Amino acid sequence: MLAQMQAWLGPNAHMIKGLAIPVLVIMVLAMMVLPLPPFLLDLLFTFNIAMALMVMMVAAYMVKPLDFAAFPAVLLLTTLMRLSLNVASTRVVLLEGHTGTGAAGKVIESFGHFLIGGNFAVGLIVFAILVVINFVVVTKGAERIAEVGARFALDAMPGKQMAIDADLNAGLIDEHEAKRRRAEVGNEAEFFGSMDGASKFVRGDAIAGILILFINIIGGFIIGVAQHSLTMSQAASSYILLAIGDALVAQIPALLISVAAAMVVSRVGKDNDVGTQILGQMFKTSKSVAIVAAVIGMLGIIPGMPHLVFLFIGGLLGYLAWWMHKREVAEKNRPKDTPAAAPAQADPNAEATWDDLQPVDVLGLEVGYRLIQLVDKERQGDLLGRIKGVRRKFAQDVGFLPPAVHIRDNLELKPSGYRITLRGAVVGEGEVFPGMFLAINPGHASTPLIGTATTDPAFGLPATWIEERQREPAQMAGYTVVDPSTVVATHLSHLMQVHASKLLGRVETQQLVEHVTKLAPKLMEDMVPKTVQIATLQRVLQLLLEEGVHIRDMRSIVEALAESAGAGGMAGPDELARRLRITLAPAIVQQIYGPVRELDVIAIEPDLERLLTQALTSQGGPVLDPGVADQLTRSAANACKRQEDMGHPACLLVPDPIRPAMARLLKRAAPRLRVLCHSEIPETHSIRIGSIIGGN
Repeated sequence: MLAQMQAWLGPNAHMIKGLAIPVLVIMVLAMMVLPLPPFLLDLLFTFNIAMALMVMMVAAYMVKPLDFAAFPAVLLLTTLMRLSLNVASTRVVLLEGHTGTGAAGKVIESFGHFLIGGNFAVGLIVFAILVVINFVVVTKGAERIAEVGARFALDAMPGKQMAIDADLNAGLIDEHEAKRRRAEVGNEAEFFGSMDGASKFVRGDAIAGILILFINIIGGFIIGVAQHSLTMSQAASSYILLAIGDALVAQIPALLISVAAAMVVSRVGKDNDVGTQILGQMFKTSKSVAIVAAVIGMLGIIPGMPHLVFLFIGGLLGYLAWWMHKREVAEKNRPKDTPAAAPAQADPNAEATWDDLQPVDVLGLEVGYRLIQLVDKERQGDLLGRIKGVRRKFAQDVGFLPPAVHIRDNLELKPSGYRITLRGAVVGEGEVFPGMFLAINPGHASTPLIGTATTDPAFGLPATWIEERQREPAQMAGYTVVDPSTVVATHLSHLMQVHASKLLGRVETQQLVEHVTKLAPKLMEDMVPKTVQIATLQRVLQLLLEEGVHIRDMRSIVEALAESAGAGGMAGPDELARRLRITLAPAIVQQIYGPVRELDVIAIEPDLERLLTQALTSQGGPVLDPGVADQLTRSAANACKRQEDMGHPACLLVPDPIRPAMARLLKRAAPRLRVLCHSEIPETHSIRIGSIIGGN
């Protein structure tokens, strides 16, 4: 029989879960309308107490509030069930209370007799104390925390979303993780908003409990005396005792639910449950426990004090402090992992060998001694993981796997400084402070922050180094707040994008060819190296990367090279790069503008455009007057800034013959300015001139 039931429940488990809440709601409504026998009341009251205990245990062992995201709905359902039980028990108490204290079941009778000794005066006082604890202390505090938490969660949403976007752009997380984090931020705000409203259920439940108690007492007293001819003493002993027992049976689960609500909204941190967090922080050091033990012990020797109790507790705390101190000393003296054996000292009289020649790292990161903790896994340093994410993101976006980043310490740097090198040359440097956070102003934040003013090393935006306690207020003020590891990783990611062409060496090109060969073996065998040499392919790809064109679509690149070979011989790298740009035009435009169809571009005044065309396409080579070149570069930089201030990409549209020369000329003055020619605008797009260079 049991096996048959399990076989039936297996495929129907989801359906049963879906029916659970509707059935519970129908049961709640039925309890309010239909009379219930005493045994069924006992069963439901016991279930109510068990449910309250279950909710409190789940709240105690959750790690973050969203682990119990269903709590507002649970709070509503448990409140409705408790109130419906009050209605059902009130009906039984008023109808059958004259028969004795067992009229409403054994649970209410037990609470009336054993918990308060059968004395309704004591019961009233105990009930009043429980109501004060629940209504004035726990519920009021939880309601205020939920209200403030909801406001803070909503205010912090923009800053948290920008921090997620910053991690995504730096390659620290992928798109799937970014979507999960954005959903978590939204769910967190919705949760605290729901808790702000759901806390009113608990408050209303406490008020309803008080009113129901007095209704039962007054109504039962009147019914017992007027309808059943009981004496005032008999009516009091029966109805008042039943009313108090009923109130206590409902109030104790209500108090448990209120405590659970307070635990949910007062959670700080997302690493441990409440018990582990409290024990780990209160008993973190032996000094605090030793001081408490000494104070309790001194109180125990004062004449007139209960010596045995104070000295016993003081002795236990003293032993705990001694044990904790012993453990701290052992942890401090514990030998670290044996480091890698240091290279043997070279003999000064030995002959020089090729082993003395150390290769130059293609991509290197040098850090000061205070930043070593960022790459030390024993100190929870996560910079190595961030760099792996940067390389993965670069490969996904740009189209080839960059060289590994070699990290080493450099005592010549500032203690908190770092330096990024490319083939031995410094291409970027900065300074970060472990334990602090960098609040970057994206342009619209106006609230001043207390800290050290600086600039973001990657993009030059104004920023401030702040302490951890200022992190949430800074996010709510609109700042993007990142930790030191993210600062270094973002700077490295930006420089890798800028110097992508220099990272594509012969080794990387060969690896790229081998990777594409696995996907399209016949195509690659016919092209490389039979038609296109590795050196030529590398130079063509470098020319594309120099202007920020990604090479992810290697199949289209190789096919375009094959078409060039079949159209009358293979041209030089510059001409091949020009043809490839036209082939890749839709991808290039989308990389710059996104999915829009109308492109806001910068144009050159027609007379100046004719002058530039004549100068840059002359048979003797490009000849441009230095004054004109200087004026052109300054005007291009200003136009680039105007476009970016308006929220548009900075892109200059020029005639086909002068595009390469213009791109080289303006690269230093306006590095973010992209230069397109008319052939690179897809037929599916239209253009709109936003700025003009050389106009009056």
